[in-house]
Amino acid sequence: MSEQTPQTPIPDDDVLAAEYVLGLLDGDDWQAAKGRCAVDGNFAQLVQAWEARLAPLNELYENADAPDLMPQIEAQLFPAPQQRSRKSWFWGLLSGTAVAAAIGVAILVFVPAAPPTGPVLQAELVATDRELVLQARFDVAATELRVTLRGQDAGADLDYELWVIDETEVPRSLGVVRAAELSLPAQLAQGQVLAISLEPAGGSPTGLPTGDVLAVAELSES
Repeated sequence: MSEQTPQTPIPDDDVLAAEYVLGLLDGDDWQAAKGRCAVDGNFAQLVQAWEARLAPLNELYENADAPDLMPQIEAQLFPAPQQRSRKSWFWGLLSGTAVAAAIGVAILVFVPAAPPTGPVLQAELVATDRELVLQARFDVAATELRVTLRGQDAGADLDYELWVIDETEVPRSLGVVRAAELSLPAQLAQGQVLAISLEPAGGSPTGLPTGDVLAVAELSES
């Protein structure tokens, strides 16, 4: 009798990604998987692959309005109110003195510009340790993001990189920011979160943030 070839087991991370997408995780397990999506590029790709496989199931349900994610983002960004330091929700790279040095203050401001042709979304990202201020102004009709950067240079062999976090909760690069003023083509929406990180020259090599998160802020209509 020939010996039956055993089936190749599904890797644990692949199983975890499937359970996360299917909503089978509870409590701490769900929070842990959610956090890994932001800090582990390989795991985030597994999650995206399962989402793609299960996408046809969405046709069985009616579309629903996107949830307001800001309370969840704030809860994860500042998980320990009793501590003075705060950590970014999606990398966990800021610790000790780096936390105090990289707190981003979100302040909505008006940036003088030409009369807009449609709704305008704005946010300000401030990194106090570098005296770094990034003002973002998005013209919805023109799908153009205008960025003004003031403060300390990124440093030798380093660049600032701008990210957006939408309902998928996976950071997406908007580009490297080197000039004091620049315009970027973008598709953004109110309630999404912008973040700026310090990356190797040319930007993150992985497609996800690898360096310190310097500041975050929510896009809001002016």
